[in-house]
Amino acid sequence: MLNRRQKHILLKFFSMFSVVRGYNILVVMIAQYLTSVYILAHDTPVKAVVSDLNLLMLVLASSATIAGGYIINNFYDSEKDLINRPIKSRLDKLVSQNTKLSFYFVLNFLAVVMASYVSFRAVIFFSIYIFGIWLYSHKLKKLPFIGNLTSAILTITPFFAIFMYYKNFETVIFVHAVFLFLMISMRELTKDLENIKGDIAQNYVTIPVAYGEKVSKIMLTVMAVLTLVPAYFLLFKYDVGHMDLFFYLSAFLLLVFLVLLWKSNAKLHYLILHNILKFIILAGVFSILLIDVQVILNRI
Repeated sequence: MLNRRQKHILLKFFSMFSVVRGYNILVVMIAQYLTSVYILAHDTPVKAVVSDLNLLMLVLASSATIAGGYIINNFYDSEKDLINRPIKSRLDKLVSQNTKLSFYFVLNFLAVVMASYVSFRAVIFFSIYIFGIWLYSHKLKKLPFIGNLTSAILTITPFFAIFMYYKNFETVIFVHAVFLFLMISMRELTKDLENIKGDIAQNYVTIPVAYGEKVSKIMLTVMAVLTLVPAYFLLFKYDVGHMDLFFYLSAFLLLVFLVLLWKSNAKLHYLILHNILKFIILAGVFSILLIDVQVILNRI
């Protein structure tokens, strides 16, 4: 049995884990390695990619920066989250704001230190990334369109870091990136619909607040249709192996998403839609393994 002090420490750990969304960071780390192995460095032996210390430093620097980003975002959104996510907010408050901010600065410092192992350009890159996250959390997220665009860009930035490391400029990579960017943009706008009550209360001028739910639904419909364009090219113009199963599944789920979207009018409905998009993105990460199963077996 745990004593009171041990329980307190455990609760603090889970609180901080909730603040930095450790599960999301783990998914990003896995996605960065899978992208490196299967797409960006597909001609390099798996062992060489996995054991590359520079890549590890970039992945860890990305993780530290993202964790810091979640902390500063939590700091600025604490009042809004009391309305939109009351249960999570209560868990997050088990760690004081001062502790969170201290951890934020430590994480950003570690990110820069790890980036310095790779190169000075990596230091500049992550310094700009850290500043971009702060600017988004402090100012930009309250602005319609700009906030959504910035959030989507910041979300795919960790992949841009390893993209620049490998300098692989194959067209198929850009098509994958467009698909991911559109999916993330849809998720951000759906999240705004889900959180509209808290945004109004805290004077966040998001797209649903400024232009209404109908305009937001039209925009989501247009983005869903646009998402089918890179999906089409990846299915019929490029060799993605058995990952084609994912793109067929995502097309079907997007159709379900659109049907439900135009019937939605409550927070619970938008939460379901948000989870559909999160599932597509998560499934996309692990479906990278399906590009060519034999390749990884032959390259180990």
